[in-house]
Amino acid sequence: MNWPALGVGLAAFVIIGAFHPVVIKAEYYFSKKVWPVFLLAGLLCLWAALYIKNTAWACVVSVLGFTCLWSIKELFEQEKRVQKGWFAKNPKRK
Repeated sequence: MNWPALGVGLAAFVIIGAFHPVVIKAEYYFSKKVWPVFLLAGLLCLWAALYIKNTAWACVVSVLGFTCLWSIKELFEQEKRVQKGWFAKNPKRK
């Protein structure tokens, strides 16, 4: 049996699920201007995944990296959702 494969699947599920509120909070507090942080984190994770010897952990770190990169798109989409009134706008930010 390939238990590590189930662990990678579970980790991917948790990482992707956790990033939904992360993107919402990041846009609320910092606006879409925080996208370079997600870019740097994503590239660092992908770079690290190349050097991790354990395949399961390399896959998990890779999923984290690609999720960070996908979050850049979601930040811009979140801004549009806020403008439509689907999510709260931060009143302290102009």
